[in-house]
Amino acid sequence: MSKRYKKRERTERPEGWNHEPKSAFRPTRLPLDANTRLVQVFVEGYEDVAFWRGIFDHYETPELRFEISVPPREDLAKGKKVLLEMIPESNQELLLCVDSDFDYLFSDRTSQSILVNHSPYMFHTYAYATENFLCYAPSLHSVCVKATKNDTRIFDFESFLTAYSKTIYPLFLWYAYSAQLSSENVFTLLDFKSSVKLNYLEVEENGRGTLEWLGRQVEKRVTSLHLHHPGWGPDLEAFSKALSRRGVTPDNVYLFMQGHTLMDNVVIVMLHAVCEYLKDMTNEKITTSQKRGTALRNELSNYNNSLRSVRDILLDNEKYKECFLYRKLEQDIERYIASLK
Repeated sequence: MSKRYKKRERTERPEGWNHEPKSAFRPTRLPLDANTRLVQVFVEGYEDVAFWRGIFDHYETPELRFEISVPPREDLAKGKKVLLEMIPESNQELLLCVDSDFDYLFSDRTSQSILVNHSPYMFHTYAYATENFLCYAPSLHSVCVKATKNDTRIFDFESFLTAYSKTIYPLFLWYAYSAQLSSENVFTLLDFKSSVKLNYLEVEENGRGTLEWLGRQVEKRVTSLHLHHPGWGPDLEAFSKALSRRGVTPDNVYLFMQGHTLMDNVVIVMLHAVCEYLKDMTNEKITTSQKRGTALRNELSNYNNSLRSVRDILLDNEKYKECFLYRKLEQDIERYIASLK
């Protein structure tokens, strides 16, 4: 038998070797110091754990720790409804964190909004959902830089999302008002999504062509809604004034629209379009440099291997701390911490 296929001799394992398979290991929480207080924080789902971890990180001290998780239930149920049912159990040691949805905007007009707005140990986002914070306009250039490694500013995200908000504002009023009345047959979430999504982004002229196209779609839908519900005009105007007292303006309505619609059908579309331009710019800069042959191929390979997923970076985005709605959440948490005994 050749040396290559010679059977290896069995060697002795080191002293103290753990013979149990890895699957038998059952990790436990690391012990806390005697003076450390551990507060359980339950969130709606696994995708929310990282978001709320990023918030409570700022409030941890050697004496105060937070542990973020989904509720431990036998039926595996999760979501806002489960946390609402847990409100009677909540206390200083058990906090509940939820998306506001429309509960902040409805301002005690529904039984659920009363629960969300006034439960002392339930924190809510004020924005529609965590996704709205992740899509905070001033943070989006940084997302592009991390994805493409190109810091050239070729698109004004703040200006675009302001213009986008103004464009969809009339439809937002129709959808939010009908949701408050539980008249979703008037203008459903599906109708709203299909009416405000972006199918494409023209990066040229900061998306003006895209916004003009969207404006025409919105105008058609608003005209149809007024035609079929002619008596709603005064009520919508009063509702608009009520929303303004909660901080909603035509300029910032993207923070209050359904979060997944904003992320998946608007912001991701924008980011992909802008990032493609930035990647092309960098590749062109490399190919027109003095490098040739292997050096050029290596440079292109190194650059393209450094690129990251836009979605992954967006999900880890924490550059929303200057948003006025985040400051409201911050104040709620600070009041809670000040109340601890």
